[in-house]
Amino acid sequence: MFQLNAWYAAAWSHEVSARGPLARTVCGQKLALWRKSDGSAAAVRDACWHRGLPLSMGQVDGDSIVCRYHGLAFDSGGRCTRMPSQDRISPSACVRSYPTLERHRLTWVWPGDVARADPALVPDLHWNTDPGWEGDGATLFARCDYRLIIDNLMDLTHETFVHSTSIGHRAIAETPATTTHDDKTVTVTRWMLDIDAPPFWRTLLGRPGNVDRWQIIRFEAPCTIVLDVGVALAGTGAPAGDRSQGVNGRVLNTVTPETSSTCMYFWTLLRSFRLRDQTLTTQMRDANARIFEEDRAVVEAQQRTLEEMPDAIHNLNIDAGPVWARRAIERMVAAERDSTHGLMWRGAARKPAK
Repeated sequence: MFQLNAWYAAAWSHEVSARGPLARTVCGQKLALWRKSDGSAAAVRDACWHRGLPLSMGQVDGDSIVCRYHGLAFDSGGRCTRMPSQDRISPSACVRSYPTLERHRLTWVWPGDVARADPALVPDLHWNTDPGWEGDGATLFARCDYRLIIDNLMDLTHETFVHSTSIGHRAIAETPATTTHDDKTVTVTRWMLDIDAPPFWRTLLGRPGNVDRWQIIRFEAPCTIVLDVGVALAGTGAPAGDRSQGVNGRVLNTVTPETSSTCMYFWTLLRSFRLRDQTLTTQMRDANARIFEEDRAVVEAQQRTLEEMPDAIHNLNIDAGPVWARRAIERMVAAERDSTHGLMWRGAARKPAK
């Protein structure tokens, strides 16, 4: 269930270095990433052409990645540029390279058809570099199908029970949400009016009184979700668009499948208030990380159950968001599979009969 013709976050930009390669797995493909002398990032298949040693075990030399075993060097296009043991470089000595770019503080790779790697298709997480927003994030490595993370983010009623001591509130489970969708996106909107604020939001608001709370979740296939969340003093106009008497947050999420049962979850928690306050940024990041550890326990337990009982999942009314998100993924994967099979069939049809 991987869509290959898409951009996936492989690392935070600060993790990709000229000091040494970084090993990552994206959609079942093992990659070695490094930073070239011009500062740009590169990625190739993490296996030397010669004897298959992971190139991520080697070193970076200028623009090239060098195998630790016999010193073969490969450029960012995957072509071997040096064979220390012989004068002539074998013309077949190459490894697969991957389109790579950096945007929104993340390094993105394209594991599919190189010709279709359009930079315009990178998911919009511009808040990560917008000076009007402040925050930080981390990576959660989870032992579960990446779609379980998406399910978790698309249905926030679980906060009532999983995160009862921080962001949870009975109103989340009791307030119906509105779900809209098209072929590629799903939006789930929930407004909870005139409620008491849960501990996390009460601390950030810093004022007494009931609040109007919102959760607006936007999914973009295959695996990016932006949460528009916050609270404002009740009755001050937030549902109509005036959030000036409250606190606004964005939780940016992009989930990269590694294998069928593991994934990387890149997240950032940002705010539009108390900018350049590093102490608050650290406090919010650490608090959110603890909340997501509660989620990790849930999704990894789900994965273990599903490996034993694949038919264990059933849907309720609250699952409209997750259901439409999964359908969008399934449509895109199916379209990609059909397109690939069509090309293979047409190619076979053109072969002359023997």
